[in-house]
Amino acid sequence: MSTSKNDDPISEKILNVAKKHPKGISDKDILAAVPELSAAELVSAINKLLQEGLFDLYNQGGSLIYRLKGQSSKQAVKGADNEEKVVYNLIEDAGNKGIWIRDIRLRSNIANTQLTKVLKNLESKKVIKAVKCVNASKKKVYMLYNLEPDRSISGGAWYQDQDFESEFVDILNRQCLRFLQQRADKIKNNPQGPVVGRTQSFASAVEVQKYITDLGISNVKLEVEDVITILNTLVYDGKAESSVLSDGSKVYRAIESLIPPPGLVQVPCGVCPLILKCSSTGLITPQDCKYMDEWLEN
Repeated sequence: MSTSKNDDPISEKILNVAKKHPKGISDKDILAAVPELSAAELVSAINKLLQEGLFDLYNQGGSLIYRLKGQSSKQAVKGADNEEKVVYNLIEDAGNKGIWIRDIRLRSNIANTQLTKVLKNLESKKVIKAVKCVNASKKKVYMLYNLEPDRSISGGAWYQDQDFESEFVDILNRQCLRFLQQRADKIKNNPQGPVVGRTQSFASAVEVQKYITDLGISNVKLEVEDVITILNTLVYDGKAESSVLSDGSKVYRAIESLIPPPGLVQVPCGVCPLILKCSSTGLITPQDCKYMDEWLEN
């Protein structure tokens, strides 16, 4: 694939970073890989690459993602007939939100039977793929083969093969609450007074995300917005409260329930993601559990 038309060294460096990350890169990824770039140089180079048609631009979780144009996909349809090219272009324009077969048919004016054949041909070449929508089980949308579906299509971290992972969400809910409760317990008797203690008991979604990531209980990468969703459910359930800081960011803290939970409910086993692997012998045992030790000490 050719690089920037003017062989600009900055553009060349950014393209090399993009080649190593076929799923796309953000401004942060570029600056981490090429730290000598200034913000102004980055903006100028990205705009140039977009104008030259070397990058596709997507919005992923509120961040801009740059992805190299699918040259292999274009090559696969280069010698195809006009109908395949028309369908490919419509699917490419839809990005990672995909396009419904009915919309393809209306915009391409291709008969049902022929359109089905064209789609099957493109799928067999691994140029496009069909993705089921979580909000409509019988509805499939088509997008380019190398694209990651938008969260509105895949459902994000809470869905696996269109099924809502209620058990996974429940574990995350409990672990997020546990983190907030631990934070609150640490500063309960703050010598600086209750006002300072209350302020320090708040935690940001980023802090909670790091805690969950360090636990290693999730097989998928949880974004900050995923953790915010969980934290908001704790607020709705009356187990936590949120506050907005002066910079507009939100923080969360655990609050005391009107009715204290019985002792058995507080046993850490109830929220432990490794409970099924725990036994009297082996690597994971109650005797070596630091969470059990902490609970017994309290």
